[in-house]
Amino acid sequence: MAKKILIVDDDREIANLIDIYLRNEGFETAQAHDGEGALELLSLQEFHLLVLDIMMPKMDGMEVCRRVRETGSIPILMVSAKAEDMDKILGLMTGADDYVVKPFNPLELVVRVKTLLRRAYQYGQQAPIAQDEDGLLKINELTVNKSTHSAEVDGRPVHLTSTEFGILYLLASNPGRVFSAEDIFQQVWKEKYFESNNTVMVHISKLRDKLEHEMGRKLIVTVWGVGYKIET
Repeated sequence: MAKKILIVDDDREIANLIDIYLRNEGFETAQAHDGEGALELLSLQEFHLLVLDIMMPKMDGMEVCRRVRETGSIPILMVSAKAEDMDKILGLMTGADDYVVKPFNPLELVVRVKTLLRRAYQYGQQAPIAQDEDGLLKINELTVNKSTHSAEVDGRPVHLTSTEFGILYLLASNPGRVFSAEDIFQQVWKEKYFESNNTVMVHISKLRDKLEHEMGRKLIVTVWGVGYKIET
């Protein structure tokens, strides 16, 4: 079944351009042209991914992203004319999975959409080393379920983005092993890593906060100058 994508941009020409390219790749699409309209559509229909502009009337993309993340883990590709690093970091910290700067090549956007969808719905690392008979990965009170793309702490759901889940699954599959930022980026994002890229750090920070909030202790440990690991 074709994945359904919601395009949210107050610039109708850009929204239509994105729409055309995504439909040409076999996706189903819908459009909203302000934040309130986006939230209304999301409440009425199921979407598999959100392409979200930041600067919009009534409610900007940051606020839409915050509200979506209160209840859902739908992949979010944020689009903005702002190219500053702090704007990208803020978008990622708000809960976006990836960030594209205008003007963008529509083909690049399509590639990023496909990457996010693959990561969210077909995530495939090597089999974890500590699965039970039901295919669940357990580390103390934390349970990671690859088939449902979800995580729980003592039965309480931990609401993760698709990217956060990808990172958690990678680290939880290899407890005690240290992964560099480059390792994590290449295995989760499936893209070439650039030394100045702080995307992994931002997502690790958000993931760590969510896990610590539920567990009451630190699970993901930073090995300074080396990378990150899960300490059981």
